[in-house]
Formats: sequence, structure tokens, C-alpha cells
Amino acid sequence: MVDDNELNRLRNIAAPPPGADAKARAVEAAMRAYDLDEKTSPAAQGTAKGVRLTERAQKLWSEIMQKKLFATPAIAGLVALPIAGYATIYMLQEQPFLSGGGGKITETLADKPVARKKTNADAEARVAAEALVAPASPQSAAGGLARQGAPTGNAPPAPVASGDFAQDGASAPSVKGMAGTTAESKLMVQPPAMAADQMLPQEQNRDRLEDFKSNPVRAALEDPVSTFSIDVDTASYSFVRRSLREGALPQADTVRVEEMINYFPYDWKGPDVASTPFNSTVSVMPTPWNGHSRLMHVAIKGFDAKPAEQPKANLVFLIDVSGSMNEQDKLPLLQSAFRLLVNKLKLDDTVSIVTYAGDAGTVLEPTKVSEKDKILNAIDTLTPGGSTAGEAGIKEAYRLAQKSFVEDGINRVMLATDGDFNVGQTDDDDLKRLIEKERKTGVFLSVFGFGRGNLNDQMMQTIAQNGNGTAAYIDTLAEAEKVLVEDASSTLFTIAKDVKIQVEFNPQKVSEYRLIGYETRALNREDFNNDRVDAGEIGSGHSVTAIYEITPKDSGGEQIDPLRYGQAAVNNGGVANSDEYAFVKIRYKLPNEDASKLITT
Repeated sequence: MVDDNELNRLRNIAAPPPGADAKARAVEAAMRAYDLDEKTSPAAQGTAKGVRLTERAQKLWSEIMQKKLFATPAIAGLVALPIAGYATIYMLQEQPFLSGGGGKITETLADKPVARKKTNADAEARVAAEALVAPASPQSAAGGLARQGAPTGNAPPAPVASGDFAQDGASAPSVKGMAGTTAESKLMVQPPAMAADQMLPQEQNRDRLEDFKSNPVRAALEDPVSTFSIDVDTASYSFVRRSLREGALPQADTVRVEEMINYFPYDWKGPDVASTPFNSTVSVMPTPWNGHSRLMHVAIKGFDAKPAEQPKANLVFLIDVSGSMNEQDKLPLLQSAFRLLVNKLKLDDTVSIVTYAGDAGTVLEPTKVSEKDKILNAIDTLTPGGSTAGEAGIKEAYRLAQKSFVEDGINRVMLATDGDFNVGQTDDDDLKRLIEKERKTGVFLSVFGFGRGNLNDQMMQTIAQNGNGTAAYIDTLAEAEKVLVEDASSTLFTIAKDVKIQVEFNPQKVSEYRLIGYETRALNREDFNNDRVDAGEIGSGHSVTAIYEITPKDSGGEQIDPLRYGQAAVNNGGVANSDEYAFVKIRYKLPNEDASKLITT
């Protein structure tokens, strides 16, 4: 250690005069930093804490250097190293965690900045920080479509069905991802996804989720039949994506694999005529993660009706304007999203708007889209406040839907909310019965979730399934564009309802199987032929994919020991000994019919 006498001696040493070259370089650097500071607008105050990451470290460093304790480079270097390390750690600890689920976002104008000297690095860091938190203009957020970051890629090709499988260890066909599926929005600034080793522990919040357990491996000899309802919802993908972008692991029950898979479009072949609502495709390919099992795809692709062929639409926007919607990723994003949808509709379509918060109210009576300005003005005037009276809001929305009901058309309530119905009928079963009753009259219901922390995902899934609609989660304007503009036909125009899939596996060819996903859509075997059992819907041009992992017999990858005394039945014409892996059956109803039709593959 350095004693006090040595420090006193060093303090009294006169500093040498600066060299001419060093002085010129310092002046030039100061002028560059000053010019850069003059060209940069000051950041708004009142934004996220700790945006200027260099402030605390710089202040700490300045206070130390102002003490006339260090006079030579030797002593300065001796003490500067540990302090610089401490300052770096302190600065990193102050880095803000950017979350879309925070409190109300407010903006205030910054005071005129006090001129002070900065280094080039400090000035550049401040410019980058201000660019990160700069809000989008209201016109670009609410007035039109944010094209930046919109999906631009082509659909990945569908796998080719083949009876000849690749040898063990062969690589599966590559599938190109959709460019822009993680597109950013001009309305909300999101940080890039964090590395896995930087992730925070699994998030804890008040979102309500449906508990489920992953599908187990089943022995084809003991349980050869698998039955489930199709699922066209995409909420899980958007919800998980947002959690990962914010640096937190998503809650396990938000990860519904079938929704992750079906978020993307695939190039399955659709029907050529409208009389056939959809085509089915079954294909088998090697499993990428082992050499023993195979992946069997069961896919359907709906008929893609041209806009001119689509029927008139009667839409009721049921909008949650409770106090909890007063966040930038809730009501403001909702307003921008519904503006996109209105601009997509035809002039003879009808729009109504109902809000609920404490008491339900009609903001806009049924209005033709030809009066677009009137509809957009009604959307723009929505303001948050009050508690959530969901029951009264739904009843009023259905009343307006019946008032302007379109025969052989699209009649749909579109519920947009950030969470619970905490006033009125709070039980999901009560809501389910109400929506089932209205569904039978021909008015369907879709649900769109916004924000975090209060989202009732379980309720969204329940009422969307029972309302013959879809459940989507919108976290950015780009996602709103995908759901309400690019996928508008499949979101609004139903071509088949109560679609069920049943697969029977051949125990002579398949030892085991498991369905990947669809845990919340499982049906009993007898439900397949029961037309009173509700199932999923498919919209115009929509595709649905289900994947089974199957283990061929004697492949060496079995997880279940065979029965000592069991054997496959052979009294059905020898089908059990055929070369088929499985037999697939699909049931569906046309939108205006109550009797199902059967398709076999």
C-alpha cells in the first residue's frame, strides 16, 4: 500500500505543462462533441428510468477526479482500475428493464439542457438512448398502417408426402421461416430478444391461464385412436414472443405448441371449387431429433374465397375501455388496430361499436363503411375509465348484431380487452352458456387480447371456442396488421365449423404415437360422431396443421414395453396387417348447417 507521506509528496509535485499536440487534439475532440450535441434534440423527461446509462458512472468518476488526490499517471492508474470496474457494474445494474406491461406512459417536454463538455462517446450514447425511447407520432400510430417491419417472406413449402422414407439419420427437409414474423411496430418500441443466459426467471403476474399437461406417449395397441378439435388461434405465439423479447421466460401454460405451429402459413394445396370447403393432406417424414421415430403431418387448407365473392359483413366492436386500458399497448394500440380493419372492409359492410366500463354504452349504432369517417371518429374518441362490466357489454353487442343481422353473411362480435370481466357474470361457464346461445342464432364471436398483467387467457380461449371464433393476442401494430388485414378473410369469413380430426393407428406398423400440442382441444373418441359436440372453425384460405410423432414397430425407439399377451386384431379384413401407418377421418359442418359431413384419407 502507499503511505500518507508518499501521497503528500505526490500531491505537491507540479503537473507538467501540456504539450502543444495534446492540447490541439483535446480542443478538436471537444469541438466535435459540442457540434454533435448542438445537432441532437434533448430527450424528453419523464420517460423510463435510467435511459441515459452513462450518467451515474460519469458523475461518480467526476467526483473522484475533482478531488486533487491524483497528480501522476502512476497513482491515477493504480486507483482508477478498481473504480472503473465498480462504475461499470453499477451502470449495468441501473440498466432499465423495458416492459410493455408497466404503468401509464406519460410524456413531458424536457427543459433546455445546460451546456457542458462531453466526449464523443458520451454524446453518441445519448443520441442512441434518445432514439430508443422516442415515441411514434400520433398520426402514424393511429392514422395508418405501419409498413416498416411488415411480413415480406413467402410461405414455407409444405412437406411432400412419400411412401419411401429416408434412412435413419437423414436430414429432414428444411423449412424457411417467415421473414417479418417478429416485425416491429412503429407504435411500440421493443428491445431485441435477449440471449438465453441473460434471461430473467419465469415471469410472475396476474394473467389467468388454463392449466394443461403435455400429451403423453401412447401405445397404438392399447389406445389406437386419437381425436381432437382443430385450433386456428394464434394468441400463444404472440404472447410467448413478447415475453422473450422482454427478457423473461414465458409461463409454461402460455406455450401451446399447436398455436405456435399454426401461426405461420404453409403451402398446402387447397380446393379448387367453393363446394369443397377444404382439402386434407397427410405426409410422413423423418424426425429431426432422433433416428427412430417419424413425424406425421395431418393438414387441411380451406378454400380461399376472393374478396368479391365474400358475403357482406356485420361487425360489432365490443371494446373494453376500463381504467386498466390506459396504457400505450392497450387502448391506443387497440384503436390503431381497429382503424386498420375498417380500412380493409367493403363499403356495404356494417360496423357498430359498444364499450364497457362500469356500464355498457353504444358509441356507434350500425353504420355502413361508406361512412368511414364517422366510424373512425368514433374509434378515436374512446377514452379509458371505470371498472369492467363485461356481461352488459356482451349483451348489448349481441343486440346490435341482431339489429343489423345479414342473412347468409358474416355476423360477428369482435371483443377487444386486456383482461377480466370483473363486474357481472364472472364465471366462465356463465359466459360460455350466454355465447353458445347467441352462436346458435348465427352470430359468432372472436376475442383479441391486449397488454399484460391482467390478461384472462383462459376466458379468451373459452368464449372464442364457444363463439365459433378465434382468439388472438395483439402486442404490436405489425401483429394487428397480420391478424386484421392480411388474415382478415380467415379471421372473419367462416367456411366450415365444428371441424374434428380422428386418427386410428395401425398397431402392426406403429408401436407408439403422441400428438404434439392440442392438449386443450382433446375430444373423447365418441365425440367425433356426435354433432352436438362443439369443435373448431376454419376460415377462408386458412390452413391448420397437426403433427404426430410416431414410432414404427421394431424401430428400437419404443418407450413402452409391449404387452406379454396382447396382439392386434386381425378380424377386420386384414387391415391390421396392411402397410398403412394410420387412417385419418375428418368431420365438419357447413356454416349454415347442423349435420356434419365426413372426409377420409
